Amino acid sequence: MTTPCIICVAITGSVPTKADNPAVPTTISEQVESTHAAFEAGASIVHAHVRNDDQTPTSDPEKFARLMEGIAEHCPGMIIQLSTGGRSGAGPERGGMLPLRPDMASLAVGSNNFPTRVYENPPALVDWLAAEMLTHDVKPEIEAFDLSHILKAGEMYRNGQIRDTPYVQFVMGVKNAMPADRHVFDFYLATVRRLFGPDAPWCAAGIGANQAVLNDWAISQGGHARTGLEDNVRLDRDTLAASNAALVRRTVAVCEQYSRPVATWQQAREILGLRPQTA
Repeated sequence: MTTPCIICVAITGSVPTKADNPAVPTTISEQVESTHAAFEAGASIVHAHVRNDDQTPTSDPEKFARLMEGIAEHCPGMIIQLSTGGRSGAGPERGGMLPLRPDMASLAVGSNNFPTRVYENPPALVDWLAAEMLTHDVKPEIEAFDLSHILKAGEMYRNGQIRDTPYVQFVMGVKNAMPADRHVFDFYLATVRRLFGPDAPWCAAGIGANQAVLNDWAISQGGHARTGLEDNVRLDRDTLAASNAALVRRTVAVCEQYSRPVATWQQAREILGLRPQTA
């Protein structure tokens, strides 16, 4: 299989703290340093959240702006994908960073259960976030926690709310949401290909121990892979991951196992149809 595999590194998230793993980067300088190491290890997308000084999540556009500036300086060409996730704010606050025009932003198009709460994505907010992404030329990454989210992305694409072929990421292993089930995974993939064509790019993310499982499934089936300390703070049951770069290197090894070249940032931008940048 010769299609280059795009590796996305989710560096921080909203949940893990240094109490879970001291390597979790929470300050802007730590995030830039961690991203740089992951970029050099093979990641071409960084999925980014920002934190307050007490490690609580925030959607503060000023913090996102400083993070973007640092990544652009130290990781030239890397695709910057900002989170509009619901743990970091409420309502339009979740999209307050979109005028910064990152390359990409996450977009959850429906609600579902999380471990201790409902992850609420009401239709009006989904429509507003999608419209903001269109306005600022930000490519959405559809985070599919459920089959209905893939079908909703297809509806939004047909309605012109998503400009280009949707880039769907299967998220599996969140407690109380979709488990890492291979039959479901295969049906997700068949649905993406039916709705968006056999060559539509897609990605998969697994939570906790499911990270390695989903990396294997996605890479072996021609998809793209997400790794990083946001989703999983361990290399195995007994070993904390030393860094985001360590998890990227593990994903690179899976690419090698399946004879998949790792996408450069230039190749990743071409595959995803992003606006060009120069190193």
